[in-house]
Amino acid sequence: MNKIVIIGCGNVGMSYAYCLLNSNCIVDEIVLIDINKDKAEGEALDLIHASACSNKFIKIKAGDYNDCNTADIVCICAGKNQKKGETRTDLIDKNVVVFKSIIKELNKTLFNGIFLIATNPLDIMTYVTLKLSKFKPCKVIGSGTTLDTARLRSILSEILKINPKNVHAYVIGEHGDSEFINWSNAFFGSNPILNYIDENSQNEILFNVRNSAYEIINKKGNTSYGIGMCLKNITNAILQNSNSIFTISAYDKNLKICIGMPAIINKSGIREIINLNLNKDEKTLLKNCSDKIKSMVKAIENNLKY
Repeated sequence: MNKIVIIGCGNVGMSYAYCLLNSNCIVDEIVLIDINKDKAEGEALDLIHASACSNKFIKIKAGDYNDCNTADIVCICAGKNQKKGETRTDLIDKNVVVFKSIIKELNKTLFNGIFLIATNPLDIMTYVTLKLSKFKPCKVIGSGTTLDTARLRSILSEILKINPKNVHAYVIGEHGDSEFINWSNAFFGSNPILNYIDENSQNEILFNVRNSAYEIINKKGNTSYGIGMCLKNITNAILQNSNSIFTISAYDKNLKICIGMPAIINKSGIREIINLNLNKDEKTLLKNCSDKIKSMVKAIENNLKY
């Protein structure tokens, strides 16, 4: 019996829950936890009614931290939302406080599954979860640049006139303004994408990928559907033991931070991080990302104690 606990019933958490309900995910139970219990109960009831039209019965309820005892995955979507004019890094101090409260409660339970983190700033909150929970790094997964990679593949599919599932290209590094595209390892089929995309187009594509969240937030107030689908896909990879590749945020033992890189995901969590053959410029860009994340981690390190 596969059980998912979602902490935080905002736009992201509920988009994720709705994706689980309307997919071929082998999920048997979804539990919703929110600081606003009425909100969790209302969302659970709404999903229960929707499940009557679903192809599969899934038990859905509002619960509490005791439900984490038998959970396979706890997905944390709780935290302060990114507002117009804010960057993801503006949320650090606010969301560290939120996560300290959540992880403290989780540490009282018997939960021994896999953490899936979706709260911004993503790489920092993944690191915070790892440090406060004291879980093995392989069992703490941030959504990383999975959504950014999906945005990239969507853009390239339109340019190349090909199904996005056949575009093999990654956005890596920070889930934020310093992320970059690994063009040297970008292909569709066996064709290098750089053979079809000039430098000006590369820069324009990177800008559009980085700017996507800001544009969506400015126009509708939040991003939710894309990340909901990404979380569902990562969940599938875990529960189906599929050994699939996602650009998640994972702990790098050499850099001593969590950062977005392609990794193989299965029922144990992160099987391994894939070491990409980066060119000289990409290595510099990755260092810029890691330096930025390190500086943010350093600023909060003393606060990661109970």
